[in-house]
Amino acid sequence: MARSYASRVVPAAADEVWALVRDFGGLPRWHPGIGSSEVESGASPAELGAVRRLVVGDGGVVRERLVGLDDAARSCTYEITEGPFPVRSYRSTIRVLPITATGESFVEWYADYDAEAAHEAQLDEIFGGGVFGAGLKALADHYAG
Repeated sequence: MARSYASRVVPAAADEVWALVRDFGGLPRWHPGIGSSEVESGASPAELGAVRRLVVGDGGVVRERLVGLDDAARSCTYEITEGPFPVRSYRSTIRVLPITATGESFVEWYADYDAEAAHEAQLDEIFGGGVFGAGLKALADHYAG
């Protein structure tokens, strides 16, 4: 099993960041690589099992199912059900933690997935650097003013 990971300090309180991040249908509000997001079948974005349809910058479509939403732990977990990536059993979590010394947030975003060994380095670059890293930079910039 492979893991891709990114983290970043975000200059805002954890509760404020979590209020934005926890919206399973709201990724385009802060992630520059997501053109649009629609929660399908009239489901609530906070409903376990809800599926979001994302259109990414190149026009590709990714569908993801919400499998965990924990307000106390400020974490959201989802799995890819359809997409252009050569992965199996993809499960990702984004988590927001308070930095008590500064009042800022520490946000980490990671995925565990199965893939052919030949694809792992490229997938880590796509997920860890492209999706997670770019998204967390944009999230920090959103609050930096």
